[in-house]
Amino acid sequence: MIGILGAVAPMVKTLFSTIDKTIENKADAEKIKQNIQQQLLSGQLKELEAQASIITAEAKGGWLQRNWRPLLMLTFAGLVVAHWFGYTAPNIPESVQNSLLNIVLVGMGGYIVGRSGEKIMDKYKDKK
Repeated sequence: MIGILGAVAPMVKTLFSTIDKTIENKADAEKIKQNIQQQLLSGQLKELEAQASIITAEAKGGWLQRNWRPLLMLTFAGLVVAHWFGYTAPNIPESVQNSLLNIVLVGMGGYIVGRSGEKIMDKYKDKK
């Protein structure tokens, strides 16, 4: 999701700039920009709802189905830590080490975003 937001942001900025240049009435331009922002947020909300439903389905499954992601992340983090303490083969290329570290960073970022999404959905459902 973060990759999508990063790709869309410059396009939205360009679109808003074009709206400002094209539409003379500033109030109309602001209405159009607000409508676009609402549509983008609505799409993001639907994406978060879909992700939450996947997480809910996994949580209702068996032990391995619920825990495979955390186990995988712990494994990768353990490999990174083991390398730092010298418990891995000395001939592992730096590109492989960086790839493992990137996997851990992306996984942590995904976990943090996922948890934030769950909290947002809880607040959204409470308002309904």
